[in-house]
Amino acid sequence: MSTAQPLPESLPMSPTPISPQVLEQALSELFAPWVQALNLKVECLDTVGVTLRLPQSDQLSRMGGMLCGQAMMAAADTAMVLALIQHFGTFRPCSTVQLSSTFMKPLSGQDALVTARILRVGKAMAFGEIDLAGADDGKSVFRASTTYALM
Repeated sequence: MSTAQPLPESLPMSPTPISPQVLEQALSELFAPWVQALNLKVECLDTVGVTLRLPQSDQLSRMGGMLCGQAMMAAADTAMVLALIQHFGTFRPCSTVQLSSTFMKPLSGQDALVTARILRVGKAMAFGEIDLAGADDGKSVFRASTTYALM
């Protein structure tokens, strides 16, 4: 893990493209075992964020086969860290300062797509939003806004 140099106030995306394989490697090396147990997979990347697939699992479901909120929040936080890795072109230590979530409806019987988008990156803070939707029906079930301290 390398430490980055001081950043300008407005930061463009890294000129070095990050591959899905680099983000998959980050998932296996940078996160706690219980986060790895979510079995998140990189679905796609673009210039402002990433989309992960959270596979449907009985281990992450509660009564009625509904995906539990704790899994949604952990997947959202993880997706935003990966979006920041893509943004910087490397891992930069960061810490979640705020994660405000809204659970709009239950998700059951299908994988979830977790899309994290960076809204703004400054010298010491980054801001983003996350949407979690059903992989089969595309319906949004969870939204979050996040703030990260950049170290």
